[in-house]
This record gives sequence, structure tokens and C-alpha cells, in this order.
Amino acid sequence: MNRHEIFTILKGYGPMFPAWLSETMSPKLPISLITCRIRNVVGGIIDIIFPSRCIICGVFLNDSPSPPFCTTCLSGIHHISSPQCTRCGIPFPDSHGENHLCGECISTEQPFSIARALGKYEGTLLTAIHRFKYGRKISAGTALGRMMAQRTCRSHDFEEFSLIIPVPLHIKRLRERGFNQSVILAREIARAYNIPLNLSSLERKVDTKQQTKLKKTERGQNVRGAFTVTKPGPIEGKKILLIDDVFTTGSTVRECARMLIRNGAKEVAALTVARAIHHNQ
Repeated sequence: MNRHEIFTILKGYGPMFPAWLSETMSPKLPISLITCRIRNVVGGIIDIIFPSRCIICGVFLNDSPSPPFCTTCLSGIHHISSPQCTRCGIPFPDSHGENHLCGECISTEQPFSIARALGKYEGTLLTAIHRFKYGRKISAGTALGRMMAQRTCRSHDFEEFSLIIPVPLHIKRLRERGFNQSVILAREIARAYNIPLNLSSLERKVDTKQQTKLKKTERGQNVRGAFTVTKPGPIEGKKILLIDDVFTTGSTVRECARMLIRNGAKEVAALTVARAIHHNQ
């Protein structure tokens, strides 16, 4: 059976599949990617048939208010609060004081207007992101996306933006993973606030090294020129909300925002699940 036959069969069962799968399924995609996506759907069906467990500690959820997290693990999400940088969102060590620009945002011009995260990249959020990205726990991603919409977007008026764009993966990485984690997150936020989701204007044209393996100074060089705007029309004059999973040094977010602004975007704000906190900040 070739890929076109597989596509025809799957298309007939379209209503059974989640939107993020059916909308991106195409006979032009490699068999490996289609197979991976089918595996994700099967996993979701298993989650429905069998009792759900917390993706962090494994206890049965029963009446948990925020699946796939139990109440205890939910309390392990360390939210970021004031005082913090008014631009990049880094929290300041002193719990007292007002919000103000951090040293880096004073010395470095940022292409984004504001960057915010649901919480710190530690504890529950760190584990959840790893289970989501590397363990293919799509339910974790949808839950995190909903939490971003409910807490972070609402508190920072991100719903006023006119377009949502997830940070794209290179096609090679997409084939390996089977999904783009930023798209899963972005889709939940777009659905919550009825904001259009754009998956075609921003493209990752260079298969860069994984940022997690690089030093801070190397990260900026690694993603320089890695992104391109292939369809500038839809972004011209728009206030764009850029979605990613983790803000570490901000190199990826900066490069994406720079390209969007250069190609006509009016404003770019960044929203991530987690923010890595460095001891020297």
C-alpha cells in the first residue's frame, strides 16, 4: 500500500482524528511521519479507554481539576510573578520592588515587545515539557496550551493580538518527532481566544544544532539566518503572538521576531510554557 492509498483511507475517517492531525495530513508527507501521527492518535484512544494517570507521578487522576496533572504535581508549577523585566519577563531575585527593564534589555535592543512564560523551567513544567516533546504525550501539550491561555494570556492581554504563529521546526526534525510542539500549544491558545493561526508564513530553512547543547553565545549564532518569511502578505501590519515551549536565552524568539518585523509585522510578542532562570540573572 502506497502513501496515497493510506491518505485516502485516513481521509475517510477524518472526523475521528484531532484537528492538528487532519489539517496537516497530506499524501505528500513521508510514510514515517504519517505513521508517527497515527501512533499519536492511537495513544489518545488508549488514554480514553483506560483510566488517566498524572503524567508526572503516575497516580490516578479521578476528579483532578487540571488533567493530566494531579493536584500535588499541579502545585509544583512555579509561576513567574512580579517583580520582573517589563520586556523579556525575567523575574528578579528580590521579591519586593516594581517591574523594570533588566540589564540585558537595557543594553540590547529586543525585536519583540514583550515575552512572558507560564512558569519557571523546573519541577512540574520541566518534566511535563520533556514528556510532551520526547515522550509524545500530546495530552500534556494540549493541557499546557490551555493553561497558557487561561493564566498567562488573560493576565497580559495577549488576546488583543491579531495573529498567532508557532515557532516552526525544520522538516527533518518534524519527521523525526512527528509533530511540532509549538503548534500544539498555539492551537489551544488560538482556539481559546478565536485568534487566527498562521502555519505557513514563517519557515525554518536551516536544520540547526539543538540549542540545549550550546552555550549562550553560541545559541544566537546557531539560529542566525535559520528562519525565513515565505508569505509576508498575511503578517503585514499585524500584531503577532509568537508561541514556543521554552525561553532559555531568547535567541530563537529574537530571530523569529526579527524576521517577522523585517517583513512587515507591526508588533511581535512572545509567549512560552516555561522560562529558564539562570543564576547570573
